[in-house]
Amino acid sequence: MIALQLIFWIGLFLVLYTYWFFPLILKALAGQRSIRARSYKPEEFPVISVLMAAYNEEKVIDEKIGTVLRSSYPEGKMEILVGSDASTDRTNEILEKRRKSCPAMKLFLFETRTGKPGIINRLASEARGEILVITDANVMLEQDTLFELVRFFKEESISLVDSRMISTGVREGGISLQEQYYSSREVRVKHLESVLWGSMMGPSGGCYAVRKSAYTPVPDRLLVDDFFINMSVLAQGASCISNLQARAREDVSNSSREEFRRKKRISAGNYQNLFRFLFLLFRSRKGVGFCFLSHKLIRWLVPFLAMGTLSASLLLGRTSLPYFLAFLLQFLLLLSPVIDHILRKIRIQSLPLHFISHFVLMNMAMLAGFFRFAGGIKSNVWQPTKRYQD
Repeated sequence: MIALQLIFWIGLFLVLYTYWFFPLILKALAGQRSIRARSYKPEEFPVISVLMAAYNEEKVIDEKIGTVLRSSYPEGKMEILVGSDASTDRTNEILEKRRKSCPAMKLFLFETRTGKPGIINRLASEARGEILVITDANVMLEQDTLFELVRFFKEESISLVDSRMISTGVREGGISLQEQYYSSREVRVKHLESVLWGSMMGPSGGCYAVRKSAYTPVPDRLLVDDFFINMSVLAQGASCISNLQARAREDVSNSSREEFRRKKRISAGNYQNLFRFLFLLFRSRKGVGFCFLSHKLIRWLVPFLAMGTLSASLLLGRTSLPYFLAFLLQFLLLLSPVIDHILRKIRIQSLPLHFISHFVLMNMAMLAGFFRFAGGIKSNVWQPTKRYQD
């Protein structure tokens, strides 16, 4: 009986801790502090290499290249390297046309599907810049994004800087509102980790910069390359930070099915990275172990913690009304995606239910990702998430 009670209460506490208590602790510790680091003078900015992997991005690739070229970054100190991953639409044609009018652009056409990590590894090996800016084709930059990403590299201890991803295309229907809230919350947490220790737990992935000397080539079949690169930097003893002034824009997904697929893939990659960087849990320097445990590891265990609390409350509920009620509440939470789907069909909208349903679905995707990881990852070739939905 005592063992079941411990399973229930410890599981409940850890779920609340990783999602609610940990961000509050960070906020209390950070207070009004901001990132303090030296910044380059205009004439000191280094040469940078903007790296981009693209697969069937004909709808956005020309606009993306345009946002890079319109950057306020010092003229003559930027090159653009694009790798097309055996695209079958007009992506290659558009890129070829851009290259003819852009001397700073280098194009690499891959004949067989390689996957984003493999392409970025190749581009990084060809880059001549001191700083690598890794960005997705669907992420649009503002005029000063590159300037803000790079300026803190004046501080030698900093080896990775993340942008602030701003969601666009948010709609009342679907899941885009929930995704926007989750992304914004993650940005705040990562910024607080940056302010306190320079131990940000993973960039957004869509647009970030890393010092080339600190870049570690991504292993074959690894799914979440940005987190691997981030943790490799921390393992070297350098800092990773989030600069809220480096803004970039990305159309947020509005399809629960597409987002489930994406989260499942990310989850499988997270478990890959967990076992690669498990040793960092025991590193107290710069709060790395504390942030890794509180922000990532416990969160990745939430599906298992939830199963533990559900099972414990069911068994305890046979002789205790409070535990039986706790079981019923958890069971209703598990049913929330079904209830939400039925209500949407009859045009009844409940914003709180949308958020609860989204939370449950994304943790189900995390569990599905674990089973994909456990079954063995055969390839890291990706299919872009469909973001421009009605």
